Order: sequence, then structure tokens, then C-alpha cells
Amino acid sequence: MTHRSPPTPQIIAQGYSRREMLRFMGMTAASVGLSGAIGGHAFAQEAGSVDAMPADAPNPSHGISTFGDLKYGPDFKHLDYVNPQAPKGGEIGEWLPGGFDTFNPFTVAGRAAALATLPLETLLAGTSDEIGASYCLLAERLDYPPSRDWVIFTLRAEAKFSDGSPVTAQDVAFSYDQLRLKGLSSFQVVIAKQVASAEALDARRVKFTFVDGYPRRDLIQTVGGIPIFSQADFETRGIDLEKPIDAPFLGSGPYMLERATDGRKLVWRRNDAYWGADLPLNVGRNNFDRISLTYFADYQTAFEGFKAGNYTFRSEASSSIWANSYDFPAVQKGHVVKRQLPRGGIPSGQCFVINLRRPQFADIRTREALGMLFNFEWTNETLFYGLYARVTSFWDLSPMAAKGVPTAEERALLEPVAADLPEGILEAEAVEPYVAGARQMDRKTLRAAGELLTQAGWIVGDDGMRRNANGEVLRVEILNDSQTFDKVLNPYVENMRAVGIDARNSRVDDVQYESRRRSFDFDLLTSHLGQDAITGSDLEQYFGSGAIDDVFNAMGVANPAIDALIENVVQAETRAQMELAARVLDRALRSLHFWVPQWYAPTHNVAYYDMFEHPETLPPYALGELDFWWYNAEKAEKLKAQGAL
Repeated sequence: MTHRSPPTPQIIAQGYSRREMLRFMGMTAASVGLSGAIGGHAFAQEAGSVDAMPADAPNPSHGISTFGDLKYGPDFKHLDYVNPQAPKGGEIGEWLPGGFDTFNPFTVAGRAAALATLPLETLLAGTSDEIGASYCLLAERLDYPPSRDWVIFTLRAEAKFSDGSPVTAQDVAFSYDQLRLKGLSSFQVVIAKQVASAEALDARRVKFTFVDGYPRRDLIQTVGGIPIFSQADFETRGIDLEKPIDAPFLGSGPYMLERATDGRKLVWRRNDAYWGADLPLNVGRNNFDRISLTYFADYQTAFEGFKAGNYTFRSEASSSIWANSYDFPAVQKGHVVKRQLPRGGIPSGQCFVINLRRPQFADIRTREALGMLFNFEWTNETLFYGLYARVTSFWDLSPMAAKGVPTAEERALLEPVAADLPEGILEAEAVEPYVAGARQMDRKTLRAAGELLTQAGWIVGDDGMRRNANGEVLRVEILNDSQTFDKVLNPYVENMRAVGIDARNSRVDDVQYESRRRSFDFDLLTSHLGQDAITGSDLEQYFGSGAIDDVFNAMGVANPAIDALIENVVQAETRAQMELAARVLDRALRSLHFWVPQWYAPTHNVAYYDMFEHPETLPPYALGELDFWWYNAEKAEKLKAQGAL
């Protein structure tokens, strides 16, 4: 069993991290989150020399960590989780649903090609075995005072775009301005709070100065995470960041587009002249010569394509296929490997979101009833073969997930905002998803949900439909663009109809789905709200009042208590303070009943043709098949000789 929801069904249903999800969307965390939202710049041409630094600067650093020390010292040779001798070569192929019509993922216009930001790099980059750490990538060093009031990045002299032109400080400032002026709308909610100015001091140095009083915790990582465009590319091609483009951005990264076919096929080719191939941060990574991505109309067709060898790596999101269908000849002959690999990190927070912009969902009791009517227990056992676990928190499997009744510390943060939250928030246990019975249409659940709807003013009429005092029928449409997800949605719809809701599973094509999702023309749809282990201003994009019109705030949360609790997270100076503030926020968000939690897979369920290898110990925060796995040419030739490919 699977479903289709941006970015891809296999990613969300498996509970991938936000970093992995954004990778398939063709985005980076910096490009979509407020961790990449940045303010205006002032331009200073050719001022000073590369070696000149302000008097109050400390010794230059090779990286920076939000909390604590960096794992890797300045002389590290490679990341611990890679194989430094991994060979280069070969091709890995994966699938995606639907199609694409633009290479610009920074606009809501069009459907961006997968991995559209693959050519782009950032000043700093994180790793998959640390939380909150960033190391120099395009920058060779960063200088900042203990106050973190400003930072100067010095670019590597060898850093080049794929056309051979150097990456300059002017390109960094230009990229900064593009995202500030034309990035997604939520970028502009907090930009003025964060950055006072950005100056290109000369060809290789950029200085960011931060606004007085704004928390410094991760601002350096914020500006270090912006994707760097080529100003010359924008000017030559007349690129408008708010509009679709028909070819990828010119970037400095390890991959370039080889070909794109009719919005259905992409092949990204490794740049043999990539400037950064030998950086310690990159050793053992970017190993495939080609990454191919094939789009399919539906999930079953994609599975048949995998069986036929049309692509070679699959993250399986369908529990029924995983349990019953991996007995095809290629598996029986050992040509295809089926494995469950360990995973860590916070799940994706997959859920149905309830559109709070709709008047029929204004009463919290209505929303709570909708949550009760989704029978996860029956769904998991009957449709998923018991393979999944229930999403319960926006920070599942972490210290930031609220549990039980509020502690004294939590109450201290909740009390000032309790008036804007549901009654009892100071004493009640954290809201958990309702546990239904073993039968799909559990009578006890139907009675309890029906009572809530009656209390909310939705009264059953002679025709069995619920209406409010104005005679309006309670209608609920679940937006869906996947035939395979019908098996989950139809029982949910049946339960809603059993209590008098005029519910329907509304199937649309992927273009309509995207258009309606982005214009908030839906009642319920599937989304992902799981948050990061280091969290802060990005929360405003998902839950802040200022992001009411942002696609990431799909449910339309606009609550002053939530805004204040987000600010507590942003202001936290230590990990313990951040975790406490996030726990309180988690408790408050869950109390509003704007989501119906779905599920996640505790492991990576993968299948692939037996020509790929990976380090024996995977890092905790990534599967990394496109990052640090590699191609075994000898195994591949054997498969070809046997007719498997």
C-alpha cells in the first residue's frame, strides 16, 4: 500500500528525513526553509585583500556547529561513513511519479524536475552523521567573532562553475539578493529580522552582518546554506527566479544535466572537471557517472518498470508489494537484492492536513472527530501487513516529542500563551492519535466521533447527513492523485459517511493536484510536517501566522500562541533550551487537531539490482544511495551477461 503526495510516494511513505525529501523535489534545505531565508545586501567592490581580516576576528575556522564541538577537525581526510576508495563509474536509476515542466524549484510556477538543484552548491555543507554541523564547501574558511555578530566567508580560489568561470563573492551576493527578492513568499517573513547587510568585500570575500538582538544560534549556517547561482548565467539567459526555466541553473556542483526527455526522463551526468572532487568533504562521494530518473504515471506501472529493469534502485513504499510481490524472477535468481536497512533521524511526519481556511473546520471538535475516524490500526494490519508505526509527534523519536502531562518547566512556557490554546492545555496529557478497534468501522469510534460532531453543531438530518444551523451539509473532500492510495482513503471516507459526513475521495491528475495544493483549494490532503533535530526560524514557514499563504503551512495555522512558542525555540541558546521549547511547541500544535497523523516505516525498505554497494555502517541520518554508494562494474557485467539488464 502506498500513496502519492509531494514530493514522491516512496519518500514520504517511508518516512524520509526532510533533507532526503527535498533532494527528490530538486531542492535544498536552504532553498525552501527559513534556514535559507536571507536579507538584503550592500555591495562593496574590490575592498581590501583576501588576507585582511577585521581586528576582532578569531582564527579562521573550517566549520561551525550550532551546539558543541565539530566532529571533524581541520585536517580530516574524509567523512567516517564513506568509502574513500569507492570507484567512480556506472549509473543508478530511480523513479518518480507524474512529470516535470521546469528546472526552477524556487517558484510555485510549474512542476520542478527532480534534483533540479543538483548543480548548485553552498558556502557550507552538512554531513549525515552530525546534527547542526556545517563545514566549508565553496568557502575555504569562515571568520567570525565569539558574539557571532557577523561572518566573513573566503571563497576557494579553485571554485568554478561548470563552464569554467570562477565562483565569486559577487555571485554570492547576487544569489542572496535573488532569494531575498524573488524566493518563496515565506522567505520574506523573517529576512529583515536576521541580516542587516551583506557585502562582497572583494572577488573572494563576503561579509554578512546580523541584526542587533536577533538570536545568533544558527545564523552563520543560515547564510552559509544559500545555493549559489552564476550572475552571468542569469543575465545571459534572462532568468527570472519567479518564472519557469527550460534548462538547469549553471552551477558549480558535481553533476550536470546530460539530457531531459519530454518531461518524463532525466539523466544527470557527473562532471569530470568538477573542481571539488578531491575536497575531504567530497572524498568517497558523488561516485556514479550518471543518475537517471524515470517518471511513471502510477505506482504499479513503476513497479513493473523496476521488474523489467527500466530503473535499478527502488525505495519501496508499498507494504503489500513489499510483502507479496518480490518473488519475480530477478529476485529468485539473485539479480535483485531486497533489504531492510537501519534508519535514524526524525520521521517525515506524514499526515492528512485539515485546511483551517475552510469554515466547516473552525470548531476543534469537528477536526478531532475527523482524526478519530481514520482507523490506523485496521489500516496497518489489513493493508500494510503491520510494517508501519504511527506518527504521533512533529518530532517523533526525539527528545522534542511531548509526552504525558506538562512538566513544571513546560508549564512555565505554556502559561503566558494558554489563553490562545485549547482549554486544559496546562494539565492535560499530550494529544496522541486516537486508537480505534480492530474492525474498520469501529462502532465505539463512530459513536464518539458522532458525539463530537453533534457538540460542534453538526446535526444529523432525516437523510442521514449532518448540517449546521444554516442548513449547510458537512462536506469533506480528500484531494488525491494516486489510484493506489484509494485503498487507504476509501475506508476513511466510508467511516466519515457512516457518521453523516458528505465525504469523498476526489481523484485528480498530478497537475490539478499541484495547482489545488498551492492555491489551498482542498479540504484534506496528505502532507509531511516532521521537523528537524536542530530547529528554529524554519518553524515559522510551517506553523507561523506570517506563512498563512505559504505552501508549507498547508493547513493554514495562524495562532498567536504558536507564534510565541516558535519564538522561544528561535531564542534558545543551548540544546536543552531548544528541546524544551520544541517540546512545548509540539504539545501546543498537537492540541489544535489540524492534522490526522499517518505512519512511517522504521527501516529503509529497498530493492536494487545487485551491482551497487555501500559502506558497511550507514550514517544515522541518510540512506545515501545517490551520495556515497557506488557501482560495482564486475557485478554489473555479470548481470548484463545473464540478461538481467
